[in-house]
Amino acid sequence: MRAGMTQILRDTQFWQAVIAALLFWTIAYLWFTPQIDWAWPLHQPREVLYLVLIYPLVEELLFRGVLQGYLLKRPALKQDIVGLTGANLLTSFIFTGLHFLMHPPLAAAAVIVPSLIFGHFRDRFGTLHAPIMLHIYYNLGYFWIFASQ
Repeated sequence: MRAGMTQILRDTQFWQAVIAALLFWTIAYLWFTPQIDWAWPLHQPREVLYLVLIYPLVEELLFRGVLQGYLLKRPALKQDIVGLTGANLLTSFIFTGLHFLMHPPLAAAAVIVPSLIFGHFRDRFGTLHAPIMLHIYYNLGYFWIFASQ
């Protein structure tokens, strides 16, 4: 199924994913009590551009677009396993594994849940619109809390 933006924005699961991020950020903020620079996007616009826009866009095009799209052509990987396709699971494990090359282990491992969410919406709508929007949104909140210190 190919969905338009209106269908995505009317989707209950999409908004649940948005709210889940807000809950995660709230818990992370309360748990770690970071000193947030609320003006971080103004102080480091180039870093914000890369972390919040360019990286999510490129990652979604490569992982959910190219890799997951390719894997979905395989009948065995198109099948639903506990609510997720094998293509999504494999793509998410590769995506997460590559994060171990550049990030501390806990931060890299934490990528698995958002990756599965992004992949779910790629499968659900047949487009990259929802995964790209969610990835940008997730990165904005995460890096505003943890990179702005």
